[in-house]
Amino acid sequence: MRKLIESTFVTLDGVISSPETWGSPYWDEEHTKYGDALFSSCDALLLGRVTYESFAQVWPKMEEAGDGDAARMNAMPKYVASRTLKQATWNATIIEGDVAKEVARLKEQPGRNILKYGTGELDRTLLEHRLVDEYHFWMFPVVVGSGRRLFEGIDTTHLRLVRSVPFASGIVVLVYEPKR
Repeated sequence: MRKLIESTFVTLDGVISSPETWGSPYWDEEHTKYGDALFSSCDALLLGRVTYESFAQVWPKMEEAGDGDAARMNAMPKYVASRTLKQATWNATIIEGDVAKEVARLKEQPGRNILKYGTGELDRTLLEHRLVDEYHFWMFPVVVGSGRRLFEGIDTTHLRLVRSVPFASGIVVLVYEPKR
């Protein structure tokens, strides 16, 4: 069975919104190497609408600019959970109906892991149905004070630390699994 892996950038005060404004000073070779390895372990993406729409605007342009990883990102199958999106144009399938059942079905299909970037509304469903197998929280050594918080409005959920990966930049990736 494939694993569903979530990868999320987060500040020390729990903010997940606008990582391009607070995260870029910390993006370096170590950051890129870890992200590439995580991305390479997967052969499909699961995205919420907001993340899908922002990625769909950026990644095709990156390929045109010659970014080597962009071709793989653009070609990779994407599954988008949305109640409002009617058409997906960036090699994506919109999940219609019961998202939990469809994600469980995707996990049962042959293949490598499924990667989910970002944290948002879709996480309520994934947590409720215990569908995420592994979380990679990239803790950035920055406090921003305001913004959307990690897992806002989610009921208490217990996780088990599997490993931590510190970078020289101060980022620490905390890898968790759900407590069973």
